[in-house]
Amino acid sequence: MLPGPAGAVTEAVRGLPQAPPARPTGRRAHARGRAPRSKGDRTQGRGFLAKAAAVTAALTALGALLGLVRDQILAGYFGAGAETDAFLVAWTVPEFASTLLIEDAMALILVPAFSRALTRRSGSLSGDPVRALVRGTLPRLTLTVGGAAALLVAAAPLLVSALAPGLPDPGLAVDCTRLTGTCVLSFALVGYCSAALRAHGCFVPPATIYVAYNIGIIGTVLLLREPWGVRSAAAGVAVGGVLMVLVQAPSLLRELRTRPVPTREPRTLAPGDAGEGRIVLLGLIAPVVAFSLCRQSQTLIERFLASPLPAGAISHLNYAQKVAQMPMILSLMLCTVSFPVVARALAAGDTEAARRRVERDLLLAAVVVLVGASTVIAAAPRIVELLFERGEFSAADTTATAAVMRVYALGLLGQTMVGALVRCYFSAARPLWYPAAAMAAGLATTAAAGVPGAHYWGAVGIASANALGITVTAVLLLRGAHRQAVPVRVDRLGGGLLRLAAAGAWATGTGWLCQLAIGPAALAVAVACLAVCGVFLLFIACAVKAPEIPPLPRSARRTPHARRHRAAPSAAEAAPVGETAPVGGDVPLDHGRR
Repeated sequence: MLPGPAGAVTEAVRGLPQAPPARPTGRRAHARGRAPRSKGDRTQGRGFLAKAAAVTAALTALGALLGLVRDQILAGYFGAGAETDAFLVAWTVPEFASTLLIEDAMALILVPAFSRALTRRSGSLSGDPVRALVRGTLPRLTLTVGGAAALLVAAAPLLVSALAPGLPDPGLAVDCTRLTGTCVLSFALVGYCSAALRAHGCFVPPATIYVAYNIGIIGTVLLLREPWGVRSAAAGVAVGGVLMVLVQAPSLLRELRTRPVPTREPRTLAPGDAGEGRIVLLGLIAPVVAFSLCRQSQTLIERFLASPLPAGAISHLNYAQKVAQMPMILSLMLCTVSFPVVARALAAGDTEAARRRVERDLLLAAVVVLVGASTVIAAAPRIVELLFERGEFSAADTTATAAVMRVYALGLLGQTMVGALVRCYFSAARPLWYPAAAMAAGLATTAAAGVPGAHYWGAVGIASANALGITVTAVLLLRGAHRQAVPVRVDRLGGGLLRLAAAGAWATGTGWLCQLAIGPAALAVAVACLAVCGVFLLFIACAVKAPEIPPLPRSARRTPHARRHRAAPSAAEAAPVGETAPVGGDVPLDHGRR
């Protein structure tokens, strides 16, 4: 297992907001000067935070592990041929919907909106701003997205011909697309629930969604494989989407009921509440949606360019991407947890706290993703052999997938930086167009490089274009971050990232050399991972006094003595718990009643 995510998340959510200290200084005097806590607040101590962070990390890892099991089942039952290619064209729909409706657009729009509504909740006497926001957005969202899902199911033949014009079996792809098209509605509801719960500081239910999703797919394939073939996997997507909603809905209902309903609800929304509804439903969402569409369109370009290639090319790209992106998923978990912290700090006007949080998160996420990317590049053939080489998945498929996976891994740092930096732009009240423009530039780079790449190098050339395009986007976002709502120190952060990338290059070479002479695939992967981790630990230990990356050693090497003499808390951190404490920030990951 890659090190880092659990500890990083624990560090990201460690500081529970407290009242300012009394006259004396020191730990005991500070404890005596805290505002009194209610019975529920006493459960929100640091021990609880550590446990909740560990549970979140475990659920995320479990979801990723089940995703690997799902891919192993698909590879073993259906191999990497024309039938699997047809399903993977239909798989484009849930991939696109998950990015747009769960991971990017919905969260980037709704987390700040719910955070602002929660900020006004304590001072509202006429009604609950949070419930007003839900009433103004959820019904319209359900109707709009439900209509889009119905249209997608009806237009499945046209969609398949547009996505993969060279597919040998378009009829099978149409059937699968009609089944996966139902996830557009379910994923929209999942994204809404996840964003609302994270804004409330409740992170455990959203962390379970991919566990439920993959269980739905695996169970449906095992039950319906014989009569339906690969269509059973498409049906599993529909079942998994419903399960994702069901695991979150009870927690969201409980959160919405935490405040008593006033005796008389106002007939019209307050001006601020109506404004929140417009923020979610009208023109201000356009930059976020445009960014998400451009980001996910990279997959569309890949499938389009790979469809004329020999059968199995789309499958090799898919399996390679699924494995290579696992380090990125783990690294972005930290940013997902801290995104409400940044949004709430900006709402309170504390840009310095937001900047510190973003810079530290970026460096910690870079360490995690580079450890994973170095391991993937060093031992790609052994990883694919260990995970997939059985049943219909042949040794030739292993070789082709490993080559693609190594190239994909070159873009993982860029993928992580894009996912983390975009929160700097979308944490403020007004989303900006610059991220969409940067993502469009990266998409154009992918398309321009992908056409000759596919012609001369096949799937490897397509993966190279993907890595190049996302890296261009990451560089553009990093260069413009210092002028945005979160004034990231670009030069200092860029220097730290370059040093970490250099450490990643050394770690990759070390891991590759260490696994060469080892026979069993599992042992070779384990040795490569240990070698990579050892190089990174050595680098971090030697870089403690380097001024270019101060957030990293401070987070990793904080001592009790240092905690006693740390700087005074920021305005957002020093606010009393009952007043302006960040609802989605440094609070327990799940404070629901048990």
